[in-house]
Amino acid sequence: MKEKIWLSSPHMGTEEFRFTKEAFDTNWIAPIGPSLNAFELEIADYLGGGVHVAALSSGTAAIHLALIDIGVGQDDIVLCSSFTFAASSNPIIYQKANPVFIDSELDSWNMDPALAEKAILESIANGKKPKAIILVHLYGMPANIDAFIKLELKYDIPVIHDSAEAFGSSYNGKQVASYGKYNILSFNGNKIITTSGGGALVSSDKNVIDRAKFLSTQAREPKPYYEHKEIGYNYRLSNVCAAIGRGQLMVLNDRVSQRRSNFAYYKESLDGLPGIRFLDEPNLSFSNRWLTCACFESFEVREEVRLALEADNIESRPLWKPMHTQPVFEGALREISGVSEDLFQVGLCLPSGSNLSKEDLNRVVEIIMRTVSN
Repeated sequence: MKEKIWLSSPHMGTEEFRFTKEAFDTNWIAPIGPSLNAFELEIADYLGGGVHVAALSSGTAAIHLALIDIGVGQDDIVLCSSFTFAASSNPIIYQKANPVFIDSELDSWNMDPALAEKAILESIANGKKPKAIILVHLYGMPANIDAFIKLELKYDIPVIHDSAEAFGSSYNGKQVASYGKYNILSFNGNKIITTSGGGALVSSDKNVIDRAKFLSTQAREPKPYYEHKEIGYNYRLSNVCAAIGRGQLMVLNDRVSQRRSNFAYYKESLDGLPGIRFLDEPNLSFSNRWLTCACFESFEVREEVRLALEADNIESRPLWKPMHTQPVFEGALREISGVSEDLFQVGLCLPSGSNLSKEDLNRVVEIIMRTVSN
């Protein structure tokens, strides 16, 4: 069996161990500690300042706390990108609210603002304005942020930017994860940097972050004994995981450069093949290229390529199956154009880790070229 090539494996350096050892040496193994505080400040600094950060156990937790802060509750309506991972939409159900899934535009594969506005107007006509919009910046590609800022202001509907896959990406020269009152990061093991598991809520409003920290530590009141006036959650990132994150954050720009280099290599090597295409960056957008995604001429070709890679011990994965096609969301409202369903049929995520060697990339490329040519 050939050596495994993973889709997006963790990429550890040297500083992670130093920070983690420091946590052990000083006995800061509790859920809070100096590395947690430092990690939050360092994320804010990386994003350009003017934002505040709560480091949490996952990006999903961050979305959940954002919905709570907005006041989303039973039977409320929340617009959500359909072309995404379930973690973007599941917290809507935690709050007993109703998702409305919005299809993608071709330029970025992200939520189509025209369809989003159509859904807003239909909801208002039915007597219930949406309470929030969860806008995903998919595979590191920024969405059309200007259009959603206009919708947010026009209809007074807060936008939650799900930047779980887009740390290090920018839009109009500004870090995607610094936009808006509510922004989400993920540090899961497959993300561009990792704390093994974790995430963060980022906000321009310090009050949002203060409340997130309160709710994420079981909503304990500031008393010498345990007193609780509302329901809280065990959502805080541990000091040890934050220590890993501090080391990872130091090389984030390098990781972005390496992933963008992967994309460039795939595109240069494969762009001439019949029926294969890649997503280019729209105007104003800079993608971290978290995952390189290739689209083939048909489902059958996509599957032949995926299975050929699998046979050579190489991990690849179809693009996200849209949320509006998931059995768990059967019956949910949606505004659909067919873009995301088409992409799911023909798209494949290729190995994209920042620790891939040139030999790894060549191995992937050769199998794709051989399979498509045949």
